[in-house]
Amino acid sequence: MAPQRRGALRAPEGSGASEHRRPCSTKNVRAPWEVRRKWLRTTVLGACAVLTGLLLWSSLGGDDGVTEVLAHRGEILPGRFIEVPCSEDYDSHRRFEGCSPRKCGRGITDTVITRDEARRIRSIAEKGLSLGGSDGGASILDLHSGALSVGKHFVNLYRYFGDKIQTVFSEEDFQLYRDVRQKVQLTIAQAFGISASSLHLTKPTFFSRINSTQARTAHDEYWHAHVDKVTYGSFDYTSLLYLSDYLDDFGGGRFVFVEEGANKTVEPRAGRVSFFTSGSENLHRVEKVHWGTRYAVTIAFTCNPDHGIADPEFT
Repeated sequence: MAPQRRGALRAPEGSGASEHRRPCSTKNVRAPWEVRRKWLRTTVLGACAVLTGLLLWSSLGGDDGVTEVLAHRGEILPGRFIEVPCSEDYDSHRRFEGCSPRKCGRGITDTVITRDEARRIRSIAEKGLSLGGSDGGASILDLHSGALSVGKHFVNLYRYFGDKIQTVFSEEDFQLYRDVRQKVQLTIAQAFGISASSLHLTKPTFFSRINSTQARTAHDEYWHAHVDKVTYGSFDYTSLLYLSDYLDDFGGGRFVFVEEGANKTVEPRAGRVSFFTSGSENLHRVEKVHWGTRYAVTIAFTCNPDHGIADPEFT
C-alpha cells in the first residue's frame, strides 16, 4: 500500500484550543497594520509641516534658486567685495583706459549712506511718485529726464506739471540727491581702483517703487533676469541704493545675482548700497514683491563721457 498522508491534528471539540489560537492570530495581523498606520500618520504630518514651511518662506520672499545670502538685512557691512571674472561684453564697446572694467565684481556697503539720508532720499521718491504711479506693480521716477510713470504710460513731470514742481520738491532735495550720487560714485571708484573723475553719471538713473500689484504692461515686469550692459549699452558700473527694509517694509523683492546652481542674493536694507560691474558676469534679477512696498534708486555710471548726463537741477 502506498503510505497515507496524515492530516493535521484537530483539537477536540469543546477543548477551547482552536478558540484560544484565533485571538493570537488576529493580534499578529493587527500589529503590522498599527505600525503602518502610525508611520503613515507621521509621514503625512511631516509633509504638511514641510509644505507649511515652504509656503511661509515663499510668502516672506523665499526663492528656491537662492543658495547664498551675500548681505543679510540684519547685518551692518562696512564693505564686502567679491571679485568675479569679467565677461566679454565690454570688448564690443569703446574702451577707456583706467576706467573700463578690467577688474569685475560686486560689492555691498552699509556705511556710505546713513539711514537718515536714505529716509530723506525716500521722501523725494514718495513726493514725486505721488504725482502719478503705474497701474501695475512698478513705478519709475527719473529726476534727470523727468520720466514719471502715470497709469500705463510715462509723462515728463517737468512739462506735465509745470510750476507745480516748485511746490513738490525743494533745492535741498536736489542737493541731497547730488551728494548721495557723489558718495556712491566715490565708493565704486575706490572698490574698482579707478579715478572717480573718470566715471560719468549715465541714463537711466531713477527711483523705483515696487509693490505686489499685478503687472499691466511689460514695464511692470521687473523680475526678469537681465544684463545691464546688454540692456543699456552705456552702463559700465551699476549701483542701487535701497530705501526700505526687507521683511519690515515688504516681502520678496530681494536682489539676486543669477549663477548656475549657486544664486547669490542681497537683502535690501535702507541705506545699503549694492554695486557691480554691468556685464554678463553680473546677470541679475529682482524677486517679485509679495507684500508691502519696496523703494530703491538705481544710479548708473559710464566710462564714456559722450554718454554722460548732468545732475538734475531745481529750477
